[in-house]
Amino acid sequence: MNKRLLSIILIVFIDLLGFSLILPLLPYYAEKYGATQLVTGLLVASYAVMQLIGAPLLGRLSDRYGRRPVLLASVFGTFLGFLLLGFADNIGTALADIFNPQAANIFVLGILFLSRMIDGLTGGNLSVAQAYISDVTDAQNRSKGLGMIGAAFGMGFIIGPATGGILSQYGYAVPGFVAAALSFANLALIYFWLPESLTEEKRAEMPEKKPAVTLSALTKALTRPFTGALLTTRFFYGLAFAVFQTIFALYALQKFNFQARDTGFILTYVGVLAVFVQGFLIGRLTKRFREDALILIGCVLMTVSLAGWAVAPSVFWLLVVLAPTAISGGILNTLLSSTLTKAVQPQEIGGILGLGAAIESTTRIFAPVIGGYLLQAFGTWSPGLFGAVLMLGVTIFIFFTVFNHPIATEIRAHSIQQPIPAPNGD
Repeated sequence: MNKRLLSIILIVFIDLLGFSLILPLLPYYAEKYGATQLVTGLLVASYAVMQLIGAPLLGRLSDRYGRRPVLLASVFGTFLGFLLLGFADNIGTALADIFNPQAANIFVLGILFLSRMIDGLTGGNLSVAQAYISDVTDAQNRSKGLGMIGAAFGMGFIIGPATGGILSQYGYAVPGFVAAALSFANLALIYFWLPESLTEEKRAEMPEKKPAVTLSALTKALTRPFTGALLTTRFFYGLAFAVFQTIFALYALQKFNFQARDTGFILTYVGVLAVFVQGFLIGRLTKRFREDALILIGCVLMTVSLAGWAVAPSVFWLLVVLAPTAISGGILNTLLSSTLTKAVQPQEIGGILGLGAAIESTTRIFAPVIGGYLLQAFGTWSPGLFGAVLMLGVTIFIFFTVFNHPIATEIRAHSIQQPIPAPNGD
């Protein structure tokens, strides 16, 4: 593994470790300062809303100015967000001694919102990291490289929540400060060790016109038949999977009377399988099978597994049906991004990946509401059935739009070292 690939994988791992340290603690932190369930939900959603704005712009800026400066700015924003999160508790204590407790609580909640919004606006750096991978790998090895990024992402989520829970014993501020320290270490790593991937040679191969950083320039990708189909798939697959992720704990409590520890074990099991697929299996699969075919197979697997989740009669069968959920999730997360990078011009890669990240953020806004309503109104079978029906529609859609599309045919026909050009749109 070369230095640039190792560096960016390590950067993603540290970034997600810091993020996942504080994620499970936010509801408790907010509740300490008098937040209602609605306010807590808005606090969690504020990150996704700001990422919806920030991710495509960061990706596009990285196409224009380079990956390294955008990564530095993004991680610095994350550092500031975590620092605010850490100081919020101390500020609350100090203000409570000066003003009435209610005023202090409102001020601290404002700081928590500001912290998450800053991190959301600047924290869409996964798409920039994926663009970096696209710069330093050829098309044959890109899926493997992006899979390793996904594995680093997954490992951060496996380790982070448990570590954050341990650190929270010493106060909710401690995970915030530790996350800030990790972000600062990431800044140093990028500054001292990560070279720019958009080299002068790569820039010379691109058209002279620099990509515009505008909403219209980004959304043009949705009007292209092939890239638009992939981005549409990203939304509906992301929504089905996000409903599973966000509602699983409540589902497990209602159906199997799981406690938090039991649910954590199940989700860790799913996470480990997804990491295995992305870090080890995906590179081998793409050497033997076409990416468009693997995307179709991933959609079929996800459909079947979510239907199985809906009717799982026991914990044993739940573990059985969640295995294909993890496997198909690992395949789709990696290959939707990989195929997108090969279907656009080199100077569009960061923007298209950022747009994909923004679309995924949108699903995390809607999924908790949809999943919670279904669970309350219809019972434990309904979120799984909803996801299965959604994925069945996605499977049919993929079959007619992506599978054997001329762009997909061109991608697999080339043992290419360069992305497939799409100068006039696909």
